[in-house]
Amino acid sequence: MQQYETDHLNLVLDNAAECTVLLKKNGKFPLEKPCKIAAYGSGMRYTIMGGTGSGEVNTRFSYTIEKGLEKEGFEITTKKWLDEYDEVRKTAKKEYYKTLKKEAKKKHENPIMYLMGKELLEPCHGLALDAEGGDVCIYVLSRNSGEGSDRKVVEGDVKLTRSEVRDIIALNKKYDRFMLVLNVGGPVDLTPVMEVGNILILSQLCSDMGKVLSDILTGKQNPSGKLSTTWAAFEEYSAEGTFGDFNDNEYKEGIYVGYRYFDTFGHKALFPFGFGLSYTDFDISFKDAEAKGSVVTLKAVVKNTGSAAGKEVVQAYVTLPEGELPKAYQELAGFAKTGLLAPGKEEEIVISFDLKDLSSYDEKSASYILEKGEYIVRVGNSSANTEVICVAGLDEKVTVLKTKNCLGDPGFKDITAPSFDRGNVPAKAKRILIDAKDFSCGEVSFDREYEIDDKVKELSDEELCYLEIGGFDPNAKGLSIIGNAATHVAGAAGETTSWLENKGIKPLIMADGPAGLRLSLEYYEDEKGAHGVGGAGMIPESMQEAMGPVARFIANLLTGGNKTPKGVIIKEHAATRIPIGTAIAQSFNVEFAESLGDIVGDEMERMGINLWLAPALNIHRSILCGRNFEYYSEDPLVSGLMAAAITRGVQRHKGCGTTIKHYAANNAETNRYCNNSHVSERAMREIYLRGFGICVRLSQPHALMTSYNLLNGTHTAEHRGLIEDVLRCEFGFEGIVMTDWVMSMMDSKNSIYRNSLSNEVAKAGGDLFMPGGKKDYENVLNALKAGTLDRKQLEINASRVIKMAAKLA
Repeated sequence: MQQYETDHLNLVLDNAAECTVLLKKNGKFPLEKPCKIAAYGSGMRYTIMGGTGSGEVNTRFSYTIEKGLEKEGFEITTKKWLDEYDEVRKTAKKEYYKTLKKEAKKKHENPIMYLMGKELLEPCHGLALDAEGGDVCIYVLSRNSGEGSDRKVVEGDVKLTRSEVRDIIALNKKYDRFMLVLNVGGPVDLTPVMEVGNILILSQLCSDMGKVLSDILTGKQNPSGKLSTTWAAFEEYSAEGTFGDFNDNEYKEGIYVGYRYFDTFGHKALFPFGFGLSYTDFDISFKDAEAKGSVVTLKAVVKNTGSAAGKEVVQAYVTLPEGELPKAYQELAGFAKTGLLAPGKEEEIVISFDLKDLSSYDEKSASYILEKGEYIVRVGNSSANTEVICVAGLDEKVTVLKTKNCLGDPGFKDITAPSFDRGNVPAKAKRILIDAKDFSCGEVSFDREYEIDDKVKELSDEELCYLEIGGFDPNAKGLSIIGNAATHVAGAAGETTSWLENKGIKPLIMADGPAGLRLSLEYYEDEKGAHGVGGAGMIPESMQEAMGPVARFIANLLTGGNKTPKGVIIKEHAATRIPIGTAIAQSFNVEFAESLGDIVGDEMERMGINLWLAPALNIHRSILCGRNFEYYSEDPLVSGLMAAAITRGVQRHKGCGTTIKHYAANNAETNRYCNNSHVSERAMREIYLRGFGICVRLSQPHALMTSYNLLNGTHTAEHRGLIEDVLRCEFGFEGIVMTDWVMSMMDSKNSIYRNSLSNEVAKAGGDLFMPGGKKDYENVLNALKAGTLDRKQLEINASRVIKMAAKLA
C-alpha cells in the first residue's frame, strides 16, 4: 500500500463509528477486550461494503466482518455454522439466477439489464445454533441493493426471514451479552425482534468493517450517528401515491415525505428520524435565542452525564403557522454535533437558520412565502424527542422569492393533511418578534445572457456537435458503458471529446462510484490509451457474477474488453472506499463529510480524474428504492448540506470537481430509463429540488447530472424548466449539465415512453449527452441542419464545456 492509501483508510476507520447508529442498548456493552464470540448471520462472511452497480469500488483489499474481527483478536466459535451457511447460500444463489433468467425471457427483457441490481433474497434455513464457549454473541444481518432494481416487501429483504427471527430471538435469550448488528444500506422491518436489548446499525462503511465493529464492541469508538431516514414497520409508511409502477409514479403525498408524514399523520415509527443512542448519556439545556433580520440563532449546552466519552447531535425543528397553505407538523431547520465530550464535560452548541429557508411554495402566486403567525422552535436529539424553546412571531406575510411555475402538471392535487395539534407552548418559552420589513426579498430574472467562447465561434457545425456528445470513436466496436467510455484513465466512466485537442480543447475525464472512485485497480497503457487488466472495471462485479461464464465472455467482447498483452507493464491506482451516502448522512457531521470529499479529491488528483460522478442526493421517498444506499436522507436539508460538504472537500483539489446527481425526482429504479414521475410544483421545490439548491448555493459544484426519468411527461434531461429556469436562473448554477449514461440498449419493450434524445437535450440547455455514440452525434448534427436546433444554443452549451475543460483539464 502507498502512504496515501494508509492515511485515507485510517481516517475512515478512525471516524467510522460516527456513521453508525445505536438503536437499542441495555448496558451490556461495550466489552472489556476482544474475546471468544459466537457470531452468526450472513453479514459475517458476505459482508456488504456498498451497494451494487455504481456503488462498487475496486479497492486493493476488502475484509469480511469475520476476518476483520479475527484480525483484531476475537476468536470466532461458530465456524461450523458459517461453513454450513455457505452451502445454503450457494444453493439458493444458483436457483435464484436460474429464476431471474426465466423471468427475463418471459417478460421479453434484455437478460443482462434485467439482472442489474437484483439481489439474492436472504435464504431460510434450519441450521442449528450449537456453538459452545463464551457469553458474547452477535448476529450480523445483511441486506444489499443497487441501481437497476428496487427492494421488495418480502422475507429476506425488507422483512426478516423466519429463520432470522427465530435465531435472533433464541440467541437473545441464550446469551447475556447479545447484539444484533445491521449490515444494511436502508431500513428493514425490525418489528419481530424488538425485544432484543442491543441493536446497532453498522451500515456499509469501508473495506474493513470488522475493524470498525471491533472498535465499537470494545468501546474504542462510541456510536454517535443519528437516523437520516425513519425506521418503522412497513405498514406505517405512507401508502399515498404510487411506487414501483413500470411507467408512471404519482407523488400524491406531496410534501409529506418521511418524518413529515409520520409526525403530521400520527403514524408511529420504531425509530424516528434523527434518533440514535450512545454508550453514554447527554443532557441538553436551552440557553438563549435571538433573531437578526430573518436569521434565528439558538444556543444550547450539552453535558455528558454518563460514564463514557461520546458525541451528541442537537437538532432544531420548526412548526410553521397555519395559513393559506397546508403544512407539515415540523421541519428540520438546523443541527450541530458536539466534539468528543468526556464524562462530566459540556459544550455550548450554536445553531443558526434563516426563516426564508423554511418558506413554503405557493403555486398560485408562483412564489416562496412565509405566512404571518407563530413559528414554534423545538430543540432535542431526535424528531420525536424535542421541547419548545422559543416562538418567533412574524407580523405579516412575506414573499421571499418571486419565480414562475415551470415544472409541469402532475395530473392530480396533493393530499391535504388532517388538522393536527401544534403542541403546547410552555410559559417559559422565549418569544421573539420578527419584523417583515427586515427581510430581504427577491425576484428571479429569467433573461440570463451567456458569453460565447471565441474558440466556439470558429468551430464548424460538425466540430460543435462533437462537443455536445461524450467522447466516442466513430470506428470503435462494442458499446460505451460505465468503465468503457474513456481511454485516458482505465476504468473511468467517460470523458468529453478528444477530437478537438488540436484546437486546444482538452477532454474532461470522469469516474463513477459514490462510495469512492471506481477505476480499474490494475491497468496497462499502449498507443490507444489506458486499459484495465482483464477488462476489470468495465462491467460491475455484481452483474458478472449473475451472468455465467458464456454471458460474461460475450458481454466483455461487446463492451470492449480484451486480453491483456504479454510483456506490458502493469500499473495500479487503488482507490479508498468511503461510507455509503446514507451512512455519511447518519454522522450528522458536515466536517467529517468534507474530509471524505478531501480523500476522494486527493485520489482524483493523483489518478487524473477531473469530474467525480457523485455525490447523489435524491430523497428517500420510499425505503424500497434500490439506490437509496447512495442517497443521503429523507430530508432535503441534510441531503443538501452533506452534498455541499463533500463538494467542498473534492473541489479544494486542483483540477477536480463533483457532479451532483440525479436531477431530479429519481426515486425508484424500476424502468428507470423511461419512468415518468408525476410531482407537483410545490413538492418538487420544497422536497426534491431543495437539496440541490442548497448544494449549489453553498459549494457551486462544477457539474450536475440529470436523471433518466421523466418529470410530468418530459425527460429531465430535456426539461428546460428544470435546467435553465430553476437550476441556472433560480439556483445560480455555473457549471456544466450532463445526462446520465443514456443508451438505447437499456430501453424496455414494455415502456410506453421513449428514452432521452441528444438533440432534445441540447435544445433544453444540456451541455453533454453521455456517454456518447455515433447515433447521438448524428441526431444533434441533423437537428442543427434541419433548423430544429439553434446553433446559438449549441454554442452556449459548448462554451460551458470549454470553460470547464480550461479550468479542470
